[in-house]
Amino acid sequence: MLFPRNFSAYLRRFSAPLRGPAVTLALAAMVAGAQAAPPKPQAVVMKGKAPVSNKILNVKLPRPQEGTLANGLHLIVLEDHRTPQVSFSMLIPGAGGYFDPAGSAGLASVTAAMMREGTPSRTTLQISEQLETMSASLNVSTGMSSIDATLSGSALTEHVERLFDIAADVLLNPSFPDEEFAKYRQRSLAQLQQQRSIPGFLAQELWSKIVNGDHPASRISMTPADLNKVTRDQIVAFYRAHYVPDHALIAFAGDISYSAARKLVDARFGSWKKAGIPAPKATDPPPAAPGRVYLVDRANSVQTNFVVGTQAIERTNPDYDVLQLMNAVVGGGPTGRLFTHLREEKGYTYGAYSGMSAGRFKGTWSASTDVRSDVTEPAKELQDKKRSLVASFALSLESPQQVLNYYVTRWIYKLPVDYWDKYPERVMNVTAAQVQAAAKKYLDPKNMQIIAVGDGKKVEGILRKFGPLEVYDTEGQKVSRVVP
Repeated sequence: MLFPRNFSAYLRRFSAPLRGPAVTLALAAMVAGAQAAPPKPQAVVMKGKAPVSNKILNVKLPRPQEGTLANGLHLIVLEDHRTPQVSFSMLIPGAGGYFDPAGSAGLASVTAAMMREGTPSRTTLQISEQLETMSASLNVSTGMSSIDATLSGSALTEHVERLFDIAADVLLNPSFPDEEFAKYRQRSLAQLQQQRSIPGFLAQELWSKIVNGDHPASRISMTPADLNKVTRDQIVAFYRAHYVPDHALIAFAGDISYSAARKLVDARFGSWKKAGIPAPKATDPPPAAPGRVYLVDRANSVQTNFVVGTQAIERTNPDYDVLQLMNAVVGGGPTGRLFTHLREEKGYTYGAYSGMSAGRFKGTWSASTDVRSDVTEPAKELQDKKRSLVASFALSLESPQQVLNYYVTRWIYKLPVDYWDKYPERVMNVTAAQVQAAAKKYLDPKNMQIIAVGDGKKVEGILRKFGPLEVYDTEGQKVSRVVP
């Protein structure tokens, strides 16, 4: 394996305005070095260019009806009677993995998963059979660093009341049976062990810890030890403390009127007791340390997995639209620069992508690829990406559930009423200078963390040429000292 000798020059080559943030080419440089005999580069030629309109899409989303129950539960209903289908989602702030007690990582996720495993009046088998009979769905879930837990369901209009009966029973009366918990633990332990054999998981696990420190955002999965510590008493205690209606939201989309939805919610959740607790709050992760290189030593790996990234922004940041567009240019799918450069031009990999997360607290930006890196017409490229984002948005408006999701997002982040009406205009008005400024501001190469997962015997010596290196084993434990 050979990396470019003049790494800094390699990066500068790609850091000119609108030629992609320099940091993304750290990934390109390392991928290039991972090839014993790189194929001959060849430029990508865009064919079949069709004329497009420069007119900004003018939309006005249908407005939902809203109301609030006495216990604090907020209701949003978006009527759409084109098909006989109704879906709903309930968000319970404070019940997500972000609020796991110290030393109990994953408790919120286990609690959510166990809620569908039985109530005093229904066993888990009966719940599944009743849902299958209606061709309906019902799920309770949360993430390891999520603020909210989510109860969601979908059914044909004729089955909505029956589905909602089950949903209310699952949410308000979970019994957390010992027998089902034992089965859940056994299934999950096998899955947790298996995921440690996946290089991409190991890369994301270490990268998240390095970027987010001890913040809840650093957690992407439980460990077997975490799961083995969970008890039924802890599950019950977490449920009672966090599943409250005070700041919750329930949103309906589809073939249902506001009055019908309000009737359902009043009947099933009107007696859900208010707890009188303040709205849950989240804080940003601590500032990340200066960027460096990390290796997860996975003996006998036939490929090397790379993740490059850093902290970014929260969802309400004024630069959100600009950074979203920048990400689309760099790594947004098969027309992004990373994909085009590393796969189409160089043939180094099957794919390379980037992504950003932005929620109530500061999120991240990262690029990744697996290994077996100037783009022409920059102004047109930016315009094409703008049109692509707006076109995807326009297509999404055909889905009542997606439109409802936009309004849920607006509710969560307290965005303006016309926020989504003006989305196409905001995107199309972003300038090249704004994109470049955002890339320089948030994606400073000095702050980029580089994670590699591969065979240490083959790559460790090479990685050390790029700066101080820390080495970890596949269990996430540090196994060597820092070597400058």
